[in-house]
Amino acid sequence: MRLGGALAGGENPWVRRASAVLSWLAVLAACYLGGVAATNLAPTVAETSQYRAVLRLDPVPRHSPVLHAPTIVGDVDVQFASPLVAPGLDVQVSVREEITNLFTRPNVDIRALQPSGDEISDAVRQAAVGVGVRFLLGAGAIAVLLALAAHYIRQRTTHRHHVVFVASATAVATAVTFGGIALTYQPNRFAEYRTSGVLGVVQRNAGLLADVEARASQVTPYFRNLLAVTQALQQKYVAGNVDEPVAARLLLVSDIHGANQYALMRTIIEEEDIDAVVDSGDLVNFGRVQEGDAADIYRSIASLGVPYVFTSGNHDQSSPTDRAVVARLGRIPNVVLLEDAAGALRELSFHGLRITGFNDPRYFGDDNADPTAKARPAAERYNATLADQPEPDVVVTHEPYAAEQVERGRILVNGHMHTPSIEGNRIQVGTFTGGGVVSHYAEGSGQELDGQPYAFDIAQFGTSCELTSLTRYSFRNLLEGRPAYDSVQVISGARIDPYRPVASTVSRPGQDSPDPAKRICSRIDETSVRTLPAPDGSTGGASDGSTSAPTDAPPGRATVSP
Repeated sequence: MRLGGALAGGENPWVRRASAVLSWLAVLAACYLGGVAATNLAPTVAETSQYRAVLRLDPVPRHSPVLHAPTIVGDVDVQFASPLVAPGLDVQVSVREEITNLFTRPNVDIRALQPSGDEISDAVRQAAVGVGVRFLLGAGAIAVLLALAAHYIRQRTTHRHHVVFVASATAVATAVTFGGIALTYQPNRFAEYRTSGVLGVVQRNAGLLADVEARASQVTPYFRNLLAVTQALQQKYVAGNVDEPVAARLLLVSDIHGANQYALMRTIIEEEDIDAVVDSGDLVNFGRVQEGDAADIYRSIASLGVPYVFTSGNHDQSSPTDRAVVARLGRIPNVVLLEDAAGALRELSFHGLRITGFNDPRYFGDDNADPTAKARPAAERYNATLADQPEPDVVVTHEPYAAEQVERGRILVNGHMHTPSIEGNRIQVGTFTGGGVVSHYAEGSGQELDGQPYAFDIAQFGTSCELTSLTRYSFRNLLEGRPAYDSVQVISGARIDPYRPVASTVSRPGQDSPDPAKRICSRIDETSVRTLPAPDGSTGGASDGSTSAPTDAPPGRATVSP
């Protein structure tokens, strides 16, 4: 059999038969590749009520084909043993926007996220029909093109056997492809399951992420010893630091990312005589209140016993207008929001220090493009609000791109980058939890766990309101159960803080009071919160909310109403 005279192999019958077979196989391969290309150019979409899958065929048929599903936290590869040969499947699974409706309901159950058996059957049917139709259209288009080519090569003459020649190759390509798929992708053909990235870490380390708070509690003896050794070294080698009078000791943290390691934070507060915690945002991962509830974060914050000063990060809201996490934090008695859920900017007066800040305008799921431009409106609003106010001692915001646009502020504090650094008067705080359980782990050489370092800072202020020192702690492998000391660094406050207090703040003979230009900060100073007037004279729709610390509260342990 010949595909027209142009494909003839000569007069020898064996040569003609060999040529015909090779021609038919070439047409078969072309039709198969055309069908596969069609499934990639116009992939099939199958959906359930909450999930969406996009399917494409892998062009290389194998006896051990793989169903490959890439995800943002690693790839899933499921290998099958095929009785014939079958192409692999690339399946990109995503969550439909409608699933977010479930998270707004009270007492959401994980079973509500699982598709029913009928939904799965319908989705499989959608996928099979969609892939089949696209494959047939692609293979048919190639067949028609080959038939037309043969038609014109033979000077516009076509015989029935030419049509049969091309049609049979198309039919065999389709039948073998979908026969192999139908016989291969069955539960009883499963051969191997592999994952990479975070998913691989979880698979190989079952139980590793269970009860994070309990694991944090287990390592507090190690951490207590580290703190004690550090304090002893400071007393010996850091002149004029520990023995000077202290007005405030602030624990600077950032990027908790849903990991409840507040047992460690409580230890730091107790051992280091911390007066308040300053958190520059990314408390959760996906901007959902339920994530904090699931990890019991809100109860843990309430148990710290000191004010918890907060500005939100780009992971603390799910949309540009979502303020649910901020509103939930506002109901915790010891939380101080520097920008509340209504958008009002606030000033905390704490032990004589003026602390302000503003929330990150970005949100989980935005495109990450030009963060400097996205931070500009919030920074400009903050600058306009503070233009006629006393200069803040500490300004807190989440991203460095926002902090760099602040016009007035002695000391700037930000997080976001998961890496501690200092640039001029800007303190960038590392991640207190190593990025949290979602982004902490990476697969290192030899499939060993490799995590981001944990970090926090302790800022100490003297009685003249100046920053006297910044102590930076970094350590690793907390959740892995083998905590390792990384570094402790003590930095002179004069390197960071441009403020230079007057040498003497005491009354001289003949003076009734100290020089009014000389500021004095003290742990016995009243603690209060006030809403700053907006540039137009309004308060941003929020009440003042100013409160004072109870007079009988021990120094550094005041509870401040939001």
